Amino acid sequence: MPTTRAADRLRTLDADVWDPWIAAAFTGLAFVPVLANMSAQFGDLPRRPADWFALVLVLAQTLPLAVRHRWPAACLAVVGAGFAIHEALAYPPQFSSVTVYLALYSAGAHQERFRRGTAVVASAGYVTLSTVVHVLGSPDRLADFLVFYLLLAVCWALGAFVRQRRAVEADRRRLAAAAATAAERARIARELHDVVTHHVTAIVVQADATQFLAESPDRVVKALTTIGGTGRRALAELRYLLDVLEATGESATPRTAAEESVRDLVEQTRLGGQPVELAEEGEPPALPVAVRLAVYRVVQEGLTNAVKYAAGQPTVVRVAYLDGRVEAEVTNAAAPVPLTVGARRDLSGGRGLTGLRDRVGTLGGELTAGERPDGGFRLRAVIPVGDA
Repeated sequence: MPTTRAADRLRTLDADVWDPWIAAAFTGLAFVPVLANMSAQFGDLPRRPADWFALVLVLAQTLPLAVRHRWPAACLAVVGAGFAIHEALAYPPQFSSVTVYLALYSAGAHQERFRRGTAVVASAGYVTLSTVVHVLGSPDRLADFLVFYLLLAVCWALGAFVRQRRAVEADRRRLAAAAATAAERARIARELHDVVTHHVTAIVVQADATQFLAESPDRVVKALTTIGGTGRRALAELRYLLDVLEATGESATPRTAAEESVRDLVEQTRLGGQPVELAEEGEPPALPVAVRLAVYRVVQEGLTNAVKYAAGQPTVVRVAYLDGRVEAEVTNAAAPVPLTVGARRDLSGGRGLTGLRDRVGTLGGELTAGERPDGGFRLRAVIPVGDA
């Protein structure tokens, strides 16, 4: 969707192309005799024969339309002056006089600054013209002058209405763009949290465990290899997210996370020393990317919490593919040392869980997280596939 400034520039370019053609069209129509009866006649003064000055006044009423978008006030000033002099000198009716309506509409629709001043000056000019034609012997009464003034005011008001609608639409587009930007930032923040929390937690736990394996070189090499693989995976996802921040129109979804499966995630966690059991129910269907990533993130968050708060305790990952929905559940046994109040609060309402609730809720699903009666912890998400 183009920005408001870009849309305004496009409209200006279109006006620069079409307005000269509109001015040329009205200039040509002004010399069609049959259209003279459609002119905007004012004052009903006795008509004098046309001369060269009448031709100048006709052109003064049509040619300024070429800049009615770019300089609407100047267009109105020249067209209005040409119309006023033409009617005060009582030249024969010309179709060119109708351009005063278009000039007023253009000023109402496109004048950005000094709008009130322009309206006041235009009204003063009309009062002056009415006074002049009255002094020159116009048979029109005050009511006739008021009716014609109201007709001109309607043209201005119609332009002002269009301008207001255009401003409302521009504000709507601006707010929509701001909301889209905020949503994209929130998505990137969630992805960064998931990537950093899971991988860094795994690296820290594995590094802490390695210091106790000094007497088992083979196990040390294996642990260091796992740490290196986890770090490289984290760097790959972070590098992609940074690329997204510099790009436009691309979703903030790390490809490594979208391409990996829950089985790979469970296997990585096992290599880090956490005993994890995977239970899958049903035949995995072809899930949309958003649903597949949400399931991946739910399992990732559950395993991260298990590694962080219940390291070495049995953990069960259950993924069920049922009719019209996917259920992802991660449960772990109680930690050997009871969690503090702060840790329990972090498990029940941390940033990771908040982001997951937003992600699952966007897909029409539901996320629950809480402590089990035996002291363990369970994270469960139900996501409808049909609404994804």
